[in-house]
Amino acid sequence: MLEFIAFFFTVQSHSYHKSKFINSANNITGGIYKKANSIGEFFNLKEENKRLLEENTQLKNLISLESFGQDSISKISIDTSNFFRRYQFSSAKIYNNNYSSRNNYLLINKGLKDGVYPEMGVVNSKGIVGVTKSVSKNYATVISVLNKYSQINVKLKNNDHFGTLSWDGKDYRTLQLLDLPRQAIIKVGDTVITGGKSTIFPEGIMVGTIKDFEKTNTTFKTININLFNDMSSLSNVNIITNLHKEEIQQLEESNNE
Repeated sequence: MLEFIAFFFTVQSHSYHKSKFINSANNITGGIYKKANSIGEFFNLKEENKRLLEENTQLKNLISLESFGQDSISKISIDTSNFFRRYQFSSAKIYNNNYSSRNNYLLINKGLKDGVYPEMGVVNSKGIVGVTKSVSKNYATVISVLNKYSQINVKLKNNDHFGTLSWDGKDYRTLQLLDLPRQAIIKVGDTVITGGKSTIFPEGIMVGTIKDFEKTNTTFKTININLFNDMSSLSNVNIITNLHKEEIQQLEESNNE
C-alpha cells in the first residue's frame, strides 16, 4: 500500500513521470481496445458481409439502368424517372456446391416466394455461376457452368464474334469456347464475356480469359478458357431477373407461327 501511495505521489508531482505513465497507460488500453475491437469485428463479419452483399446488389441494379426516356420500375431510393430498367438483381446464398462430377448443381436459399423461377442467370462479383433449374418455395437448384447441359452465349470482349461456353468435364477451372467463327482473331489472354443474345444473362458479364487454342485451316479445334470464378469456392451470389423476358419470348414465338 505504501509503495502504491509513493508511486501515485511521484507520478502526480513530476510532469515527466506523469507523461510517461499516461503514454504507457494509453498504449496498454489502446492495445486492449484494439484486440476487443478485432474480436467484435470478427463476430460481426457475417452481418457485415450480408450488408455488403445487399449494397453490391443495389449497385448492380443501378448499373443495369439504361437511359431510355421512360419511367423506371427501380426499387432503388433515388430519382430514376429518366431511366429504363431491363434487369434486376437479387442476392442469395449457396447452401450446397458440387464441382467434381460431370454434371454439377448448386443449391441456393431463394425460391418462388422470392421471385425466383427456372432459367434465371446466377452470377457473383467475379462472373457467371450458372442458371436456375428447379425451384421450390424457399430454394432453387442451379445448373452450374460445370455441367454438360450448360450452354451459354458468350463473346470476345475486344470484338463482336460470338460463341458458346461449354465444359468437357475435365478441369473445373477450364471451360471451352465452341462455335467461334474461323475469321475471328484471338490470342492467349483475351477476355471472354457474356454475349447478351439470350434472355438469361445481360451482355458484358465476365467469364474468363483464353488459356490456349488449336486452329486448323478452316476452323478452331479447341479454345480453352480460364474462368475468373473459382467454382470450388462459392458463397454469395446474385440472381438476374430479365424484366422483359416474357415480352421478348412472346414476340419470338409470334414470329415462328
